[in-house]
Amino acid sequence: MALFSQTSQQGFQALLWKCRMFWPVSRCQQLFAVSFSIPNREKINYFSFVTSSSTALPVGPKGTDVFPTEKRSEIDYEEEKGWDEETKEISEGNSSVGAPKKRLMRQVPSRHRFTKVQPPEKPLQAEEWNRLRESFQSPEIFEEVMFNSMVRCNSPIDVAKSLLTHVAKNNGDIAYNLLLKYLALCVQQGQTSEIRDVYDIMKIRFRILESGAYNLLIKGLCNSDQWRMGLTLLEEVKKIMIPSRTNYESCIKAASRHQEMNLAFELYHEMLSKDLVPTLDVLQAFFDFSRGMKDAELQKELFGVLLYLRENQIYPHKTFTRSIKLWFESVPGGNWRGHLTNIKDSGQCPVCHHQLEDSELTEEEYNNLRERIIRDVIHGTDTFRKTSPQEFEAFQTFVENRLPFDIVIDGLNVSHIKPRRMQCENLFDAVNCLAKENARLLVLGRKHMLINSSNWKREVMKEMQNKADFFFAENISEDDAFLLYATLRSGKHCKFVTRDFLRDHKACLSDSLTRHLFRKWQRGHQIVFSPSAGGHINFTPAFSYDCVVQTTGDTWHIPYKDSFEEKYSYQVPRKWLCIQQQ
Repeated sequence: MALFSQTSQQGFQALLWKCRMFWPVSRCQQLFAVSFSIPNREKINYFSFVTSSSTALPVGPKGTDVFPTEKRSEIDYEEEKGWDEETKEISEGNSSVGAPKKRLMRQVPSRHRFTKVQPPEKPLQAEEWNRLRESFQSPEIFEEVMFNSMVRCNSPIDVAKSLLTHVAKNNGDIAYNLLLKYLALCVQQGQTSEIRDVYDIMKIRFRILESGAYNLLIKGLCNSDQWRMGLTLLEEVKKIMIPSRTNYESCIKAASRHQEMNLAFELYHEMLSKDLVPTLDVLQAFFDFSRGMKDAELQKELFGVLLYLRENQIYPHKTFTRSIKLWFESVPGGNWRGHLTNIKDSGQCPVCHHQLEDSELTEEEYNNLRERIIRDVIHGTDTFRKTSPQEFEAFQTFVENRLPFDIVIDGLNVSHIKPRRMQCENLFDAVNCLAKENARLLVLGRKHMLINSSNWKREVMKEMQNKADFFFAENISEDDAFLLYATLRSGKHCKFVTRDFLRDHKACLSDSLTRHLFRKWQRGHQIVFSPSAGGHINFTPAFSYDCVVQTTGDTWHIPYKDSFEEKYSYQVPRKWLCIQQQ
């Protein structure tokens, strides 16, 4: 069999058919005796696979689960967090299932203490593997650690096969996690025939697979000329669990690469309907593989992707932006032209002279948003888990007696802008800078700031209190609710200063329209700050125009960032792509 042969370059699919791999499961024990060339197979405990998840269930000779339902938890391992950056989607996939994980009631050595094992460069014989294993600090996990290193070092497949052969001959079986890691190596190297062969074995050994295996199988097949088999596997996954984002995106990219854009968008909409958030990578693929196509429906779908960026305040990176530009310019007869530019402070595009949307809300929008935030975010969440009703009531009275403010400052947040300086100095610089134009400032602080210490000097605090109003909350209190309340109660003109993206508060708003208004209000009112080389703090005022994707039909304006940012950022980009139809 090719999988366990150090010399044969032929995949073991042919041998599987020759040995009747697709006979009933009762023949599987005999098959593995032939496959591994192991004598006296009857003495081997065939069903000794160790699973990393309760989702992968061994199948007995009669096609039933080996372990009764009520006993399954006894063999469940706590899911590993992925053994390599290339295969980290394994843990991501399992999270979509939501099944609880329990440890075996025995000591399991830590897998993370042995990460610097150098795999051999060529296949080894049994005695050579034995010598390596015996010299290893924890022989019981030697094979697992060695496979981790093989994946990390992208070792030749034949080296991995020689280790599997050794394990099979020694143990009479191959643990599930080792087979999965071998599969990861095959996917990493695009070994399609080996991927299929491992899948054939897994299908017979297990009634259903766990999500990590499906992630790897679908990804490996979708990156090959047998990508439609990946679609078949996706349908199989749907019957037992919610497919992961990785599952969908592998299939979407495969369909896009083969110019089956209708199928790609069908999967994309299905993915969104399951509340799975697409990566920028898959969104870029739509534009990359649609160049030069003249299709009204396809154009409508791609415009929909751009509107998705708008609704979710997503800023493409420069490479993605270039793909958008090239697609527009490739549309036959479209006469689209794109230019990278910087929008003026007035909100006018210097390329097409179009005026971008205003960031201000109407009076009606503002009043509705204020009511909803106070009701749903401030009073309707767990605000009082980290502050008392009495404290918040005292804060409301404090604010009402001093309204309106021009700028509300998250004092603790600002004080950490430069870690090597005293926190009171950071905050002092911010207050001085923002108070220059006689703005009325409210600083939200903590009571520990009033205690003289290495970070909080009493004389500095007194000087700041001459320039701004201060409210000192309890040290454990969350100040986001205070920040939102004071800013919204002060009126439409009031801005706020924090590096917090306020994502949790947006999520508390029940409908998409209110969430959109919240983001628009935030973009137009959040003052961005950053440290400068001269030791001071730079403040960038909120834009007068709205920094989101926008269109008039014959123009598109797309804000973008130079580099990819995995996490959401409170900062909005300064650079834009202007596309106009000539």
